[in-house]
Amino acid sequence: MDLTLFQKPQINLARATPDRMWLLFAAGLLAVLQSSLGDSFRSLLLAASVLAGALLPELLFTVKDRSSRPLIDGSAAASAMTLAILLPNRLNPVFGFLGAAFAMTIIKHSFGGLGSNWINPAAGGWLFIRSAWPGAFSAGTENSALSRLSFFIERGLENASPLLMMKINGWQETARDAGITGFLNGTVFSFTGTALPEGYLSFFSAPGPGIIADRGLFFLLAGVLFLAASRSFRLRLSLVFLLVYSLLVRIFGALPFGGGFWEGDVLFALLSGATFAAAFILITDPATGPKSLTGSLIYVSAAAFFTWLFRFPGREPYGAVPAVLLGNALVPLIRRAENSLFYEKRRRP
Repeated sequence: MDLTLFQKPQINLARATPDRMWLLFAAGLLAVLQSSLGDSFRSLLLAASVLAGALLPELLFTVKDRSSRPLIDGSAAASAMTLAILLPNRLNPVFGFLGAAFAMTIIKHSFGGLGSNWINPAAGGWLFIRSAWPGAFSAGTENSALSRLSFFIERGLENASPLLMMKINGWQETARDAGITGFLNGTVFSFTGTALPEGYLSFFSAPGPGIIADRGLFFLLAGVLFLAASRSFRLRLSLVFLLVYSLLVRIFGALPFGGGFWEGDVLFALLSGATFAAAFILITDPATGPKSLTGSLIYVSAAAFFTWLFRFPGREPYGAVPAVLLGNALVPLIRRAENSLFYEKRRRP
């Protein structure tokens, strides 16, 4: 009998790491640009500050190691732009700078650099800002759609439709929303006997304050589609995440708002709270996820469950980000299972 090593599970992507990172940077920049058009370029200023906070530590480590690779590979720029779109557009840029510096210095390089960090640097930087300066973060999202919803719930007023609750509390859809929704109801949805309520399309160009990923949702999705077409990430993981999350929202999502089973508002859950940023950017990070397909499916399903748990029973508007971080924390356990399945020596008869 001889002994053989099982082949290690690997992640195969069509794009090299630098290409993926710069494309990811471009996708985030698109969201920043859309958000900037409606806030006198405050979003762009915040993103520039975050980028500076990420590139400065990278430059210092580049000088120390006498290598230009950390800057050329685009990982710092991609992490910075990912962090930027997770932040409120009205946040003081100084906090964005400090959060990015923390992400690069403590989360990334203290663990050995690119590919060695155990949590996503952008999500870790977001958690640092949210925990260190909760008042500044809350002030940055004041009067946003989700903050209005939270205020409405705290007053004890409940309705199974979060969208209706926001409208009652003063949130207004854009004029373009009514025209496009009416057109869709008169054409596409007329064949199904259903109608799309006014308000959902406003999420694609939210006029009020909020995190940049929500304010720049239309351009962000355009960038994500290009990433998917270029095979820069494993699309099936994003789709599984969205499927599990949507199913949980549909079954249980209305219960915290006074509704019943199977009454959850899936469109609201998907179009707000940085859900798409988590699904297509954070959850697909190969460095902080399992390597095998089975392990990855377990990981994204757990992250989807935590996202629902934080956002609905926990009533955390941006629960998708800490959900991914909690999923990152489970990855060592999943990888240990992968080791026993793929790495250990097996006896061949």
